[in-house]
This record gives sequence, C-alpha cells and structure tokens, in this order.
Amino acid sequence: MTELNHTEKSRCQWCLSDSIYVEYHDKEWGVPVHDDKKHFEFLILDAAQAGLSWLTVLKKRENYRKVFVNFNPEIVANFGETEINQLLQNSGIIRNNLKIRSAIQNAKAFLKIQEEFGSFDKFIWQFTDYKTIVNKWEDIKQLPASSNQSDEMSKSLKKRGFSFVGSTICYAYMQAAGMINDHLITCFRYNEV
Repeated sequence: MTELNHTEKSRCQWCLSDSIYVEYHDKEWGVPVHDDKKHFEFLILDAAQAGLSWLTVLKKRENYRKVFVNFNPEIVANFGETEINQLLQNSGIIRNNLKIRSAIQNAKAFLKIQEEFGSFDKFIWQFTDYKTIVNKWEDIKQLPASSNQSDEMSKSLKKRGFSFVGSTICYAYMQAAGMINDHLITCFRYNEV
C-alpha cells in the first residue's frame, strides 16, 4: 500500500489507499464508455475481480491487456486449450480456470450481440435508458452492491450465454463504464463525469 497525500482534492474514500486506485478513479471510473473494445475490457476485468479486490485486478491490468490481445473479442473468442493452458501458467493474471474459460465464452457471446445490435454499446446502454444514472451519495456506505438495472442486465447477459455476470459484477461494470455516476457528491469528479 502506497502512502498518499490527497488534501488538494476531495475524492471518493475507496480510492485513497493506493496511487493506482487514485489514477483509475481520477481518469476512468464513471466516465461514460461507448467503445466496444473498452466494454469488453471491463467485462473481462470485472469478471476477474469476482471474490477479489479491484486493486488486485488493476495491478494486473497491463498483463491482461497483453494476454487478451488488447481485449480483442474476435481473437479471444478463438482461444482454445493451448491458449487456456498458457493463461493458467501466467502469473501476471488471475489464474482461475473458470474465469479464463468464461472470458472466452463471453467473447463469443459479445460478438453475437455485436452482430445482432450493430454494437455492444447499443445493447448495454438500454439498461439505463441510454443515459447515465446520477446518484447523490454523501457517504461510501450508501453505495449499493446492485440495482434493478444491474439485476436486469445480469439476467439478460446470462440468457445470452455470458458467465461471471451476476448482479453485483454488473453493477460494478455499470459504475466503471459510466452508466452510473456513483462518485460521492463531495468528490471533485462528481460533476465532471
């Protein structure tokens, strides 16, 4: 854990323990995503997070970027046993067989959605009526783990063949992709995103 001094700006408390967290919070978290490759990246990373801290995933992000070929769903969808075995040996990522196989299956399901809707972006934003839900939390303890929208997203993704997309993971994904603004109202990023 890195000691940090963040008195110059008011931030959400969850990001204050490490400079990687601060960087992610200040530049990415809650910024609306409309790029399919970025959507796929967050789907892989949020699924990898299941049962772990987000900081653990962020520290391995660059390794994920390399082994998942810059989060290219067309390539990941074609991974076979050789690639799976290589990934299971790679200490730079979370070496969980189910999560690795899920990423490949999710890539296939992702491509089907792109084919049906023209883009994953068009599909995924329907769960928030194509706009960011802006919450007004004063304390980190108020942030929910899920919502009606994440429940619906989870059900829909599971029906389409995705795994590791429970409502809590979907809610975290929605926060990351800017579908929900869960910055605290005291955070300098609240009005910026």
